[in-house]
Amino acid sequence: MSDGFRRGDIVSYPYLWRWQVEENPAREHGEKDRPVCMLLTMIDKQGLTHLLLLPISSKPPFGEQQAIEIPKLELRRAKLTGYDRGWITVSECNYDVLERSYYLDHSQAPIGRFSDAFLETVRKAFAPFLAAGPARINRT
Repeated sequence: MSDGFRRGDIVSYPYLWRWQVEENPAREHGEKDRPVCMLLTMIDKQGLTHLLLLPISSKPPFGEQQAIEIPKLELRRAKLTGYDRGWITVSECNYDVLERSYYLDHSQAPIGRFSDAFLETVRKAFAPFLAAGPARINRT
């Protein structure tokens, strides 16, 4: 396992989109690994690490998705060098528990990370969707 994941780390993860779950409620797997941002990493009393993961894409949001375009400097910080442009979706997330995850490769090192200032912008944009409830896809 890595030395531990931190808020803002970018890792590879088989993100499960809300539209995929709406299409097929029994679906458990995303189509492919993609970069995601660990917006929240919280350790509970049992020592388990709870994660909120936001998807990153090289394509603009579609339909009802809401996303923030990632500034070029943040793309470089995140080491997303293959992206000319990038977006982080803030209208949904995947929830997982690191130590129990079937989906997250615990041994991977983070690809990169976003700055605290950009994370605060993302957090503020994401907060209303999290408060509304249906934005979270439970992967546990």
